[in-house]
Amino acid sequence: MLSLIVSLSLTAAWAAEEKPKTSTSSAKTLFDFKVKDIDGKDVDLAQYKGKVTLIVNTASACGFTPQMKDLQDLQTKYGPKGFTVLAFPSNDFKQDTGSNQDISKFAHDKYKITFPLMDKNPVSGSEKQPIYKFLTESKPGLLFTEVKWNFEKFLIGKDGKVIDRWSSTTSPTSDGIVTKIETALK
Repeated sequence: MLSLIVSLSLTAAWAAEEKPKTSTSSAKTLFDFKVKDIDGKDVDLAQYKGKVTLIVNTASACGFTPQMKDLQDLQTKYGPKGFTVLAFPSNDFKQDTGSNQDISKFAHDKYKITFPLMDKNPVSGSEKQPIYKFLTESKPGLLFTEVKWNFEKFLIGKDGKVIDRWSSTTSPTSDGIVTKIETALK
């Protein structure tokens, strides 16, 4: 009986603990999340308050991987105006099997990226990271809520809320994305 009381007390104490910042149940904006970067360091996304952000799930061995150049072009052009790309590598579609170090070396050497790379993690399914749960629930896709492939894009406004979402087939430098970035930067 005593062990039952202790067990119930511990369960109640655990349930009363503050939820982590990455819990999607209370997340209202991008700024409510902490993630890890490609080097394993904590990144508080609140640092992007007041910036326009394009979040993209990337992969090193995908037919859409050349979009990394376009993402860097956006970073170069709009970065000084308060914009950033955040790349979230994922092996959900079996096209990024390398380590974080391999991914970083590839992106920096081949595409000369200057935007942040995050830790490789799932972006779909039951194991997806909390930020992707927030993104996909905030802006479901045309037919499905889940991310369907590499290089899906989510544009986040200065207020941390999702503005729009584009599929892998939409180039990062397409008129539709560029227009939305420019509007959000005003």
